[in-house]
Amino acid sequence: MTALLETAEPRTAAAAGGGRRVRRTPSRRTRSSLTAYAFLAPGFCLFLLLIIYPMVKAFQMSFYDWNVVAGAASKFTGLANYRTAFHDPVFWHGLQNSAFYMAATVPPQIVLGLFVATLLNHRAPGRALFRVLFYLPVVTGWVVVSLLFQYLFADSGLVNWMLHDVTHVTSHNTSWLSGRWTGMIAISALGIWKGIGWSMMIFLAALQGVPQELLESADVDGAGRWQRFRAVTLPAIWPAATFLTIMLVIGGFNVFTSVLLMTNGGPADSTQVLLTYMYKQAFTNLNFGYGSAIAVVLTLGVFILSAIQLRAFRGDAEELA
Repeated sequence: MTALLETAEPRTAAAAGGGRRVRRTPSRRTRSSLTAYAFLAPGFCLFLLLIIYPMVKAFQMSFYDWNVVAGAASKFTGLANYRTAFHDPVFWHGLQNSAFYMAATVPPQIVLGLFVATLLNHRAPGRALFRVLFYLPVVTGWVVVSLLFQYLFADSGLVNWMLHDVTHVTSHNTSWLSGRWTGMIAISALGIWKGIGWSMMIFLAALQGVPQELLESADVDGAGRWQRFRAVTLPAIWPAATFLTIMLVIGGFNVFTSVLLMTNGGPADSTQVLLTYMYKQAFTNLNFGYGSAIAVVLTLGVFILSAIQLRAFRGDAEELA
């Protein structure tokens, strides 16, 4: 009898609950995660569609003699496009020009940007106005400033007028955009002028994060301006300098619009850079396979260079600390 009563108690309890199972509601953490994923999903889908898919497609096209005619078959050529690139003198010519542009524009943008940021970090009359003026070239379109500099460096442009007619530095007008190195100098001048404001803003934000108590302590200890900059300011802004340098190097190898509009890679491909040569092969010669191979080589090269920079800057940061 006792055993029967003990067996009946669970059944009675189940009957009291109506025989219904208790549903577990999602926790607050789960709901927050689902909400975050819902907001991230549209942007992630656009990232896959506009970034990842074109990259994968370009990598695939680099192994083909790609036919753009609808319904026509593309011929698989393996590594033929890459072999063509490495034996193409214009490709190496463009690589040299891209490297020259990067080397000519990155250091001045960093040095001048840091110098201007240091000046505008102090309280002074008109500080906000000067910040806007220095940043104005950054928000100006590349097409506008490229056409402006094309006019400035024309044979009868403002630069030749200043050098020849006003200061008499040169004995004759220089045909800036008709030679390889003079053309690259004009293009690099545009890159420096347009990029100083962006470097200034990055450094200015970093300088405003430098602990003031450390600067005051160094001042009390009798440290000079250079010693305060070396021991306090530089370690504090080093992460910003790392980010800025890597981004500028990547941007230097990706120069395109200014070259296309100012010289169009001429004369005789002398001012071609990798991106303009890729554009010429793909959209002028309709050689999409070879153009994709150039793009893949450029991407891998920039990725390796960025990894080397990260490693080098990490070691320098540990020494500064």
